[in-house]
Amino acid sequence: METTQKDVLSKKSTAGESTVRLTIAALFMGLNIVLSSSIFSIPVPGGHLYMCDIPICIAALLLNPFEAFVVAGVGSFIGDFLFYPAPMFVSLFTHGLQAVVISLIAQRTFKHNPKLAAIIAVTVGAVIMVIGYSLGRAYVYATPEYAILKLPYEILQAVVGAVLGVILNFRFGVRKLFNKYVYNTQ
Repeated sequence: METTQKDVLSKKSTAGESTVRLTIAALFMGLNIVLSSSIFSIPVPGGHLYMCDIPICIAALLLNPFEAFVVAGVGSFIGDFLFYPAPMFVSLFTHGLQAVVISLIAQRTFKHNPKLAAIIAVTVGAVIMVIGYSLGRAYVYATPEYAILKLPYEILQAVVGAVLGVILNFRFGVRKLFNKYVYNTQ
């Protein structure tokens, strides 16, 4: 079977697209890891308020579910491993699930209204994150009181990540840049 120039060009395009997607996923994973550190966190009673939900929400809105899981789940796991290992498996599961659900909802619902899909997606993702970390903290630290103490800050972290994720995606052009470099569209 003869390979045509069109086949070669489409394979190059696919390889180029894959390289760009991998690079973008690595960038978001790096942001997640850095923002998981206490250097970029806000001290609160019982711990810190982390900003890692911002790149998690942005990446989950842009990437497919597997890429989103790697950025969020694996990135959070690595961040916790490096900076505070106790909840690293909670982070892997919770942020991973959060990102997969956000990605699925954002890409498969309300295709005629991607902003509405994104808002619904990050809202569901925020609920997953708050419940996952509350249950995880109660298990890891063997005290529901600690989880309840952190609950308002978990909610704040989830809301900040969700709101800024949507705003940066749609208002500040992150989505347009992503589409431009991945799909060569404006």
